[in-house]
Amino acid sequence: MGKISYVSTPKLNDYKKQFAEHLIMERKNGILQVRMHTNGGPFKWCFQAHQALEEAWSVIGHDRENELLILTSTDPYWVGKFDCEAFGETEANYTPDTHYDALYRGCTKLVENFIFDIDIPTIAAINGPGLHWEFALLSNVTLCTPDFVLRDDHFKGGVVPGDGMSLCLQGLLGIKRAASMMYTLKSIDAKTCLDWGVVNEVIPRDKLLGRAWDIAEEIMKQPRVVRRLTSQLLRRPWKRLLVDDFQVHVGHEMYGYALLDTRHPNIFPAIEETFRAEAEAGQDSQDQESP
Repeated sequence: MGKISYVSTPKLNDYKKQFAEHLIMERKNGILQVRMHTNGGPFKWCFQAHQALEEAWSVIGHDRENELLILTSTDPYWVGKFDCEAFGETEANYTPDTHYDALYRGCTKLVENFIFDIDIPTIAAINGPGLHWEFALLSNVTLCTPDFVLRDDHFKGGVVPGDGMSLCLQGLLGIKRAASMMYTLKSIDAKTCLDWGVVNEVIPRDKLLGRAWDIAEEIMKQPRVVRRLTSQLLRRPWKRLLVDDFQVHVGHEMYGYALLDTRHPNIFPAIEETFRAEAEAGQDSQDQESP
């Protein structure tokens, strides 16, 4: 018998520490729950968080003890805050190489790694309004709270909408509805998302994770091989769409960035204010509906 050893694979106790600044991970009976956060509060979007997610998807997928992924974020937003200072520091020191790594490569791998490196069932629990919901919509099952709003702010902010969200809109809503949303900043509420097949269920925030775990435990009743091969079938349409179109989408967005010398801190404050207002309005609505 040969004496060549297998290379070790990632272990949760190691990588949960590696990503602790951005992700809180816990696993029970093979179900890995990942909650995005920044300093224990709402998840702030920046290049550091961007890079953490693209690496995390690969590590999670390479850990064979992970049998199902539940992805959520920290209340009251999905991704509704932005670290403009961190963006500004990175963009103030751009070189062609760092520009390529942060934008073109980072944007493609951020989405591609979620689809190509994770081969287990995925459930997203969208806990409120926010941007960069592409990972949630790319998940096999998507739950959301009543205050979730589907919207792509790129075009209205003077940016080509090419980093994954528009591709999800085209894949789920069709060409015409996606075009309307991208050009007009049209918002779609949670009920319409459910009616149009964007999400599977709309769940009150206090019951959201419980419902995600119920679905996860039901999926886990089937044999490992069945779960994993079924997940491959469910992500196959996304793989085809990514291979055909995604790098073209990202390339167009980043070419626009280069031509206009776009900087993130110039476009985020107004978006963040909109999300804050939506979160507060949604919370008021939920409070009024509560018995």
